[in-house]
Amino acid sequence: MGQADRCLNLLQSHGETLSTAESLTCGLVAATFAGVPGASRVLRGGLAAYSTEVKIGVLGLDSALVDRFGVISSECAEAMATQALRVFVSDWAVSSTGVAGPDSQEGHDVGTVFVAVAGPGVLRSEYLQLAGGRNDIRASTVHALIGLLESEIISTAARAEEARRRTR
Repeated sequence: MGQADRCLNLLQSHGETLSTAESLTCGLVAATFAGVPGASRVLRGGLAAYSTEVKIGVLGLDSALVDRFGVISSECAEAMATQALRVFVSDWAVSSTGVAGPDSQEGHDVGTVFVAVAGPGVLRSEYLQLAGGRNDIRASTVHALIGLLESEIISTAARAEEARRRTR
């Protein structure tokens, strides 16, 4: 069983849903989840917000945040995940933004990536510095992001179980 399968099974077992907001990966994360049989029970949808205008106009990112931190930032990744929760009315959301190449962007080198996960009481982003060609960077981002999501789902479930034990 792969990462995406495990995440979807965990989410389904908790009755929770998932959405994506992707820039760098431009739909690869959503497509990876959608490739798992039964994904429709959990996956609400995704937005490939490749351009800054779409991030602001469709996803609803605050233009002041984009002006201050840029689209290649942990702040932007976190805002994208948070907005995906709102747009898709999901329990969990993931996002990706970064530079796959061939050229640098906003002063960031190729391979600079930020991913984020938002969920029940969770907002976490990670910085990645990835190597390889454009497709390698995008594939590595998908792998890292799904791994981060899996970790956060497990941690959140463990915290909830611990809280239940304390109240008994």
